[in-house]
Amino acid sequence: MSETPPKSMTTPIKMRVRETIILRVVGKALVPFILLFALYVQFHGDYGPGGGFQAGVIFAAGLILHGLIFGLDALRRAIPPFVVEIGIALGALLYGGVGVVSMLKGGEFLNYNVLDAHDPMHGQHIGILLVELGVGITVTFVMVAIFYSFAGRSRQ
Repeated sequence: MSETPPKSMTTPIKMRVRETIILRVVGKALVPFILLFALYVQFHGDYGPGGGFQAGVIFAAGLILHGLIFGLDALRRAIPPFVVEIGIALGALLYGGVGVVSMLKGGEFLNYNVLDAHDPMHGQHIGILLVELGVGITVTFVMVAIFYSFAGRSRQ
């Protein structure tokens, strides 16, 4: 009398990321630190390696990790697609706006010296900070938009 084992014993168990408690707990603990590190890279990019692009990618990676662990719907509830579109435009507008303001103050496009009439070095610091912030915002939301595009597709 040969009994065949139940099908559940012969096929490997495929667990989703959302179903594994260890990944959920570790991910939930890591995401805030990833986002905090992205802010560090953003605001200390003029003192060392880093800046807007790197910070934007790190910030997006933290958000995408949240989406991978807790699901695309959870990330879309946290950051709706219309907020992503506004963020992309806002970052580009901030970048370009710094250049326009410098032109309105009598300098060339993105000439940061004219941003502070009393201290050109302070104008340099403000200009670089705002431009890098615009780059960081744009890169973050573009990466999230790309994730939404690919993660929302169904398999065929």
